[in-house]
Amino acid sequence: MKSTTLQELKKELQELSPKELADLCLKLSKYKKDNKEYLGFLMFQSHDVAAFVKEIKAEMDEQFTEIKAQTNLYFLKKSLRKILRIINKYCKYVNDKSVSAEIHIYFCLKIKEARMPINDSARLTNLYAGEIKKINSFINALHEDLRHDFNSDMEKLTK
Repeated sequence: MKSTTLQELKKELQELSPKELADLCLKLSKYKKDNKEYLGFLMFQSHDVAAFVKEIKAEMDEQFTEIKAQTNLYFLKKSLRKILRIINKYCKYVNDKSVSAEIHIYFCLKIKEARMPINDSARLTNLYAGEIKKINSFINALHEDLRHDFNSDMEKLTK
């Protein structure tokens, strides 16, 4: 089955009535949980990104308190990957490099604060190094003023 192009979809959506458009959105949200979450973000939370970021940080804090009891490196790695999957999903929702950088920096700071043994496992070391690399790519895409603010946070991570 050939998928339609974005341009074709845009033309067709513009010709639909508001009721038909609402029905399509509801059908799409029923199809997959991610679609429903994204639609919920767009409708209820996209106007206040700062509050959304606070919610993400609170959720991360909660998950990190659960992880602190972990001594097994395997479960630690799995838990960190789970948090990262959630973070990446939320960053896609917001679609803003500065917000993505802020959230990923917070994630790395939480790892540092928890004194997790990331150097005891090559996979955890690579995970952390990958996050640092990703944060740097976000920062490099920002304006110079914002870049300076984030670079001071990056110095805390690389120490």
